[in-house]
This record gives sequence, C-alpha cells and structure tokens, in this order.
Amino acid sequence: MTRYNSSSMLNAMRIFLGFALFAAMTSSARAQEEDAILLVAHPAFRAVDYRQTVLLAAPAPNGGHVGVILNRPTRRSLSSLFPEHEPSKKVLEPVHYGGPFSRGALVALVKTTATPGNGSVMLMKNLYMAFRVNTIDQIIESTPNEARYFVGYVGWRPGELKSEIDRGLWTVTGAEVETIFRKDTEGLWEEMHQQSKRIRASLPAEGFALLR
Repeated sequence: MTRYNSSSMLNAMRIFLGFALFAAMTSSARAQEEDAILLVAHPAFRAVDYRQTVLLAAPAPNGGHVGVILNRPTRRSLSSLFPEHEPSKKVLEPVHYGGPFSRGALVALVKTTATPGNGSVMLMKNLYMAFRVNTIDQIIESTPNEARYFVGYVGWRPGELKSEIDRGLWTVTGAEVETIFRKDTEGLWEEMHQQSKRIRASLPAEGFALLR
C-alpha cells in the first residue's frame, strides 16, 4: 500500500469531488430498488485484485454496479493515513482495501437506520455507502465504529457484472450485515466458497434474479 501523509489527504479530498457526481445521481434518502449481493470469486479467477475475494456489490444509479472487497484488511489504521485528522484516532478497526478504483479515495460502509448524510447511497436495509468527505467526517466524529472504512472500491459498467457471472467468475449469494462487518475475514472466502459449491447448480437463475 502507498504511504499517506497530509498531502495525501488533500489529494483524496480532490478525488471525492468525482464521487459527488455519483452521489448527485441518487437521493440518499431513497431506498435502492434492488438489495446488495455478495460475490464469491471462483477459484480459477486469478486476477491479483480479486483472487480469493468476497465482494459486496449493489446497483448504481447509472445502471451498473458498485461495491467493495470485504476480505482485504490492511495493516494501517485510519489515523495513520490521516495523522492530522484527530477524530480518526477513535476508529478501532484497520482500513480495508476496497478495490482498484480510486485507490487514493476513502469510502465508508455504515450501519445505520437512516441516511448518514449527503453523498451516501442505501445498499440495503440499515446499510449505506458514504462517498462524500464531509459525511464520512461526521460518521467518524459521531459513530466511528459503526462503519468500516475502505481505500478504493470496485465499479462495473451496465451489464458488466452480469457478464462476469455468466462467465463463471463469481458465485452470487444474499448479503447480510453480520457477514459484511465480520471482524475476522481471513477464512471468509474459503467458507463461502465451500457453501457455494453446495448450491452451485441453482446459482444462475438466482443470481440473475438478484441482478435484474
């Protein structure tokens, strides 16, 4: 991972301006018509960023999908990435690597019954993804450990995720908040892969139904 300092924080804030365009396309108070799903990488999927990964993915306003990798924690704390941001010291868990898109930007998955603020998208009941820096700051200051923080994310163009599932790159399963915020993710892929093997025969119809 790249080392971050105060200048990195300024660069990350500039990247957040790009996320504002994404957030502006949807209302943070509006529930998604489709819930989030979990994607379990096929053992033969050898791409460095996705080998033995479990991803959270949800429909994006542009017709594509957006998500994060759930089982790639880093060894860095949030306060080590942003040493001049005092509230970051309240976050106990390490930052996770969310994916190869905008690696210099911070996003947050938030457990909450209501929208955490502008620039956030409801992924499923009681779960939001926050992109805007001001909203993430508010989360860190008020409920720092009711969220998980990621550097980078994953994005799919319209139809791209369905194509990847057609090719067998991913197994699709329902998303649960307990799994998404599981503390020890070291064995998560192996557990979900073994589980998916037992239901593989029914996956195409179920997976496409979740994505439609």
